[in-house]
Amino acid sequence: MALLNIHTFPDPVLRKKALPVTDFDQSLDNTAQSMLETMYVSSGIGLAAIQAGILKQIIVIDLKSGEEDISLREPHIFVNPKILKKYGSTVSEEGCLSVIDFRGDVERAEKISVEYQDVKGNIHQMEAEEMMSICLQHEIDHLNGILFIDHLPVLKQKMVKKKLTKLAMANA
Repeated sequence: MALLNIHTFPDPVLRKKALPVTDFDQSLDNTAQSMLETMYVSSGIGLAAIQAGILKQIIVIDLKSGEEDISLREPHIFVNPKILKKYGSTVSEEGCLSVIDFRGDVERAEKISVEYQDVKGNIHQMEAEEMMSICLQHEIDHLNGILFIDHLPVLKQKMVKKKLTKLAMANA
């Protein structure tokens, strides 16, 4: 599969909303496989298509992405994911392949119920908790043009966005 280019803050594509997937064909599966490969090479545990400039509602997640023995990996592909219910609250440190060199504490639901389709178009529901819940919420935010830094307190958001914009301009 082809490696994809991951867009980084402040690239405007990260603020776009992804469109629902309507064609469940080989092209969709190829895109998802390329996303997984890109995520593994980038040492991430999740990737939304929008981060690769693909305006489709596709997410890949593998909480065991860092396993050296690839047979232990557990890749998940979520097409057109929707959060149905949220339960509880938890705060955890998040990072992002599109927000380089910054991590921050974000409050999210502790557990979620999500509906999604697989690459063949079959509808599934799942209950997610702990890291899977956090990762799904993070990646679904991407599909809506929201970055984890948008969940930070306003003053910290402004500081971080200013710093990241300066860094991006210096590296351009």
